[in-house]
Amino acid sequence: MADILVLYYSRSGATEALAREVCNGIDGVDGMAARLRTVPQVSADTDAVADAVPASGPPYAGNADLVECAGLVIGSPSYFGNMAAPLKHFLDNALGEWLQGALVGKPAGAFASTGSLHGGQETTLLSMAIPLLHHGMIFVGLPYTLEALSTTTSGGTPYGPTHVTWNREADALSDEEKELARAHGQRVAEIARRLGD
Repeated sequence: MADILVLYYSRSGATEALAREVCNGIDGVDGMAARLRTVPQVSADTDAVADAVPASGPPYAGNADLVECAGLVIGSPSYFGNMAAPLKHFLDNALGEWLQGALVGKPAGAFASTGSLHGGQETTLLSMAIPLLHHGMIFVGLPYTLEALSTTTSGGTPYGPTHVTWNREADALSDEEKELARAHGQRVAEIARRLGD
C-alpha cells in the first residue's frame, strides 16, 4: 500500500468534511491508502504550544509524512483569497524536504472552502499550488469531463474541489461537492499509482 497524504486545516468543519471525501476517493483506488493529517493553529503568543496530539480528529502532520507519501492533497479555508496561516506555517517549515527533493515528481492537489460563492476559492487553490510547484510536484486539477463540475451550484473548480457554506451548516457538503472531492482523491491516487509502477 502506498499512502497519499491528505493534509488540511479546518476551523468550522467544512474543510475537514472535504478532506474526508478526498480520502474516500483515494481509498477506492487499489493499492492506495489515504493518510489523513491536520495542522495545529498558530498563535501570535510565542509561548503558546499546542498539545502534541489533538483532542479529537486526525493526528498532526510531521515532515516525515511528506517524505513517506506517494502524493499529497492539501486543503484550507479561504482567508482573504489565500490559504490559512496554520497550513502555510507547516509548508514554510518544509525547507529540509525541499532541499532533499523529497516531493519531486509526486502528484499533488488542493481543495478549499469558503463562506460565500465569491469568497476566493480559486485564488486560495492557486496559493496552495505555488509551494507544491516549488517542491517539484505535479499539480493535479479536475477536468471538465466530470459532469458535476458543470452542474454544481455550489463548490467545485477545475483547480480542485471546493465547498461553499453560504446559508448551510459548515460541514453540509452538496452532492456535487462530495462527488468532486472523491473524484479528486481518486485522480491523485491513480496518478501516484501509475508513477510508482
